[in-house]
Amino acid sequence: MILYFQKELECEPPDQRRERQSERLRQTVRRAYERVPLYRRKLSSAGLNPDDIRGIEDITKLPFTVKDDFRAEYPFGLFAEPLDNVIRLHASSGTTGKPTVVGYTRADIDLWADCCARLLACGGGTAKDVLQVAYGYGLFTGGLGLHYGGERLGATVIPMSGGNTKKQLMLMQDFGTTLLACTPSYALQIAEVAHEEGMDLRLLKLKAGFFGAEPWTEEMRRQIEMRLGLKALDIYGLSEVIGPGVAGECLEQAGLHVFEDHFYPEIIDPKTCRPVPDGTYGELVLTCLTRETIPLLRYRTRDITKMDSAPCPCGRTFRRIARLSGRTDDMLIIRGVNVFPSQIESVLMRIEHVEPNYLIVVDRTGVMADLEIKVEVNERLFSDEIRKLESLRSRIAADVYSVLGLHAKITLVEPRTLERAAGKVQRVVFVDRKA
Repeated sequence: MILYFQKELECEPPDQRRERQSERLRQTVRRAYERVPLYRRKLSSAGLNPDDIRGIEDITKLPFTVKDDFRAEYPFGLFAEPLDNVIRLHASSGTTGKPTVVGYTRADIDLWADCCARLLACGGGTAKDVLQVAYGYGLFTGGLGLHYGGERLGATVIPMSGGNTKKQLMLMQDFGTTLLACTPSYALQIAEVAHEEGMDLRLLKLKAGFFGAEPWTEEMRRQIEMRLGLKALDIYGLSEVIGPGVAGECLEQAGLHVFEDHFYPEIIDPKTCRPVPDGTYGELVLTCLTRETIPLLRYRTRDITKMDSAPCPCGRTFRRIARLSGRTDDMLIIRGVNVFPSQIESVLMRIEHVEPNYLIVVDRTGVMADLEIKVEVNERLFSDEIRKLESLRSRIAADVYSVLGLHAKITLVEPRTLERAAGKVQRVVFVDRKA
């Protein structure tokens, strides 16, 4: 049996939805022009005013928004609402230590809850389910987004957050968890700990998992499904747009339905910035059609995917995107946390005795990626007593954690140990001994 949360909207005829999209785009562009100085400048520079946008077909006339716009307008420059009307702030990491800040009005929170409830319904979730949310809570949008969706759906929500894996397993068993939401790598860690504890997860009530916040392969999907005995579904979102709830797989597992009545998707060639045909890989661009706080126009996500407009057997008429195949920038995702090499460099270069040479090692050998940072220290300190080296190692680890919110292994190496080059130096290497 196919389940829906808002069947009339999820199965709306495309022509009817297009009229809704056109009206919402006109309203969003006018709102952005009138309330956000950055967009007024962008549209004016392009020779546009809101009256030039008459329908969704005019969306390609609009200028792009990029991550740097959030940095330049930090913290609230992209807000179309005063803080009096903003009831929630979330943030994701940025390359300079300053986070990317997003806000939510009451209507935005309601929209978010609806979209995340749709995600869960896509995976067969109902009010009879018990949803265990093992995404992190806090400034990260993952935990609260799925939490809201579960409550909106009417499910029983366990706000467990990440970590404490043995307790996660105990609650799954004792509370009868049927739906799991976490990163795919953490799902495998749960399975690994369950095996160590002699617990067969396939004997529990788990039926579906909603996994996102980091890339994962079809091979990992098969491992998760085999070890946890559930249907592993990919979900997609990003804090700049709303958080989780932008798109998600249904039980067909044939691409992620984009909830395009709220988030209009385009696929462009990242070099020419021109639209590409359905079925062609390119960069995903998203426009928020109903967000109050941030009326985001043509945001370049840097995520690489392709569009599929073919009908889905589930009956939903939303177009689908393929599972992400990579990014156009150098962002790493470690345990669900966005990490930029420039963030690490900015931390290291502020610390005395550290040379301007380092290497970031992403080790994918285990079920969860680990981050190691190899750091050259100057010759005088390296030949000094061990106590001082340990103090420096601890200082670097603490500073990296304060910026990334992520524990990294810090390895201090002798001067002139790491690669030198006249041109571009490779700062990131990947280790995957299972490949």
